[in-house]
Order: sequence, then C-alpha cells, then structure tokens
Amino acid sequence: MTIQRIAIPFLVLALFGTLSIPPVAQAQVAVGVSVSFAPPDLPVYEQPACPGEDYIWTPGYWDWDGDDYFWVPGTWVLAPEPGFFWTPGYWVWGGSGFIFTAGYWGPVVGFYGGVNYGFGYFGRGYEGGRWERGHFFYNRAVNNVNVTIVHNTYNTTVVNRSVTRVSYNGGNGGINARASREEEAAARERHITAVEAQTRHVQEARQDRQLRAAENHGRPPVAATEKPGEFRGNRVVAAREAGAVHGGPGRAENRPENRPGNRPESRSDNNARPNPAIHPRDLPPRERPASPSTGDPRLDKKYQQQQEKLQQQQARDREKLQQRQDRDDQRVSKQRADQARQQQTEQRHQQETQKLVEKHNQQQQKMQQRQQSQSRPEPSKPPKEKPH
Repeated sequence: MTIQRIAIPFLVLALFGTLSIPPVAQAQVAVGVSVSFAPPDLPVYEQPACPGEDYIWTPGYWDWDGDDYFWVPGTWVLAPEPGFFWTPGYWVWGGSGFIFTAGYWGPVVGFYGGVNYGFGYFGRGYEGGRWERGHFFYNRAVNNVNVTIVHNTYNTTVVNRSVTRVSYNGGNGGINARASREEEAAARERHITAVEAQTRHVQEARQDRQLRAAENHGRPPVAATEKPGEFRGNRVVAAREAGAVHGGPGRAENRPENRPGNRPESRSDNNARPNPAIHPRDLPPRERPASPSTGDPRLDKKYQQQQEKLQQQQARDREKLQQRQDRDDQRVSKQRADQARQQQTEQRHQQETQKLVEKHNQQQQKMQQRQQSQSRPEPSKPPKEKPH
C-alpha cells in the first residue's frame, strides 16, 4: 500500500492575529511550538509488514526540533489497551505560525486536521481495522499484513477520493477541514498520550540528522519502520518520492524580518492584513482594552462597564453570524454542490467576517475616543478679578 499522489484543489484558509484553535484541539495542543513556515508535504513510502497481533499503525509525520522539521518514521505500535485507536497529530496554521497538535490513544479516532496520512488514515476516521473480542482485526485492503503471522484479517475495499500530500491544516495551501460533531465528541473521551515506545521513537528520529528536511529535502531515508526505534536493517523502508519542502533555516522567507507579523505591511491593524479569516470561529479572541484609569474611581467603573457591554454585544454578533454561516454550509452540503459553488459560499463568508471585524474595530475606536474626550479635565478658568 502506498500513499497515492493525486492533485486536487483546496480552498485557502488563513487566519490572522493570535492563535484560535477549535475546542477539539485545545486539550492536546503542544505548548510553545510555533513555526513560521509550513511543514513539508508527506513523502511517498511503502508500509512495512505488521510484526504481530494487536499492533496499530501510527503514520509518519514531520516534527520540529527547534531549528528544522524532521521526519518521524511511521511504525507499528502495540495498543496501550484493547479497544484503543491512534489519532495522529497534525500541524495547524494559527495566524502567526504553524502549531503542532499532538496525537493520542482513545476508544474513538478523533480529528487529525483532515490530513491524508494513507494506510487507513484518509483524513477522517480510520479504515485500517477494528477491534473484536479484545483483538484487532486488520483490513488487508489498506494494510501490509502477513497472514501467516497475523490471522485476524478481513478485506474491505476503501475508496480514497480525496488524496493529498499536504501535511497541515489551514494557512495558504493548507487543508480546509473542521472537526465534525462526532470528532469533537471523540476529543472528550478518555485519552492516553503517546506510549513510551513512541516517545523514544521520536527522540531517536530527532537525533538522526538524515531525517531533517534540510538534509533529505523531503525524502527521508527512513520513512517507515516495522517497530519503534528500528532505524537500521532490512525492516526499514525508505521514501520512494519526496514531499515538497516549503521553507527551511536560512531561507529568505524565514528570516526574522520576513516572518508573518514582522513585515511592515502586517504591523498595522487587522484591516490591512491579507487573507482574513473565513468564519467568525476562526477569528482570534478580541483583546480586552486596558482598564480605564482617569483618577476618578466612579468614572473608571462606568467606562469599564461600557467596555464589557460592547464586548458582550460583539460576541453575540460573532455567534449570530457563525450560526447563519453554518446553516449556509449545511444547505450547500445537502445539495451536494460542486466545488465552485462551495468556494463562492466560502468567499462570501470571508467577506462577511471581514466586514464584522471592521465594524467591531470601528466601534472600539469610537468608544475609546469618546471616553478619552469625556475624561479630559476642563481648562481652568482665570479667577475673577475683585472689584476695587
């Protein structure tokens, strides 16, 4: 089984400002990792044979070592307990950089950014197998299984219609996918983080310079292994085809002065930034204005109440627009509209969201100007001269 290469267009999703991650990802987001350029595309490679019963395939992905992306080879891992599946991690555009959301074990496969990792992980759910009576049964249509070693198998054809090698969600050229209600519910199930074998596997990959994107140019010599930590020998699989590399240390687009948020054109207000968010839920939380400090406690309290009232009204505006856009998306989905129709709807949503941002910015500016003018002390009048 190989990851196929079929080019299909995607809607461009780009956020701006600070990170706004959907609730499904908040619990497992990796803190402190934000990269200014996108991870490389996924390389093409073969899956090594399953080493034994109850091993679950964990697909390869690009991780970050503080200086460059490095490839973590796909590998077979024993499930931490019967009935548990692996939800892969994924990269998501957060407005000023790419943030990695860690994978986890759980009774249901959750949201993994719509990334098509292949071998059963085709962007939604998992088609590689199922648990029955405490043992894992493998779908041979998408897995490399030796039936003389693994006896619990079946064969169900899976149609992989949306193949792409893009490895990140959101941003320019990224995958436009959002978590479904079922995937949001899966995120609330009991989870287990990566087991020790997986953690050790990542650490060894980080130490191997051949796995850095700058060294392998998107084509890692160890793309997959039979078991975690096995990076040598005849059970190691090299990539057949490289994934496109979108940036790297020392490149012009990644110098500090050229990074998002540091360019002169992006240091102005939100209205001047290109590629605005498509939906209100993609917007970053509005920053709270500084607390009023006029020297008059009663006046400060009054101004604070005015600001809170405006914040609450703007939150209702966002929610109302989001609900209407969700109804639009549901209607278009039920009608099975073509991609051009879907793109027109998303473009309209983007324009509506930007107008809402502009409206809220103007409201905030007017309130601040009004409060400043009202709090200015009146000029002192000269004392009246006493009559002689």
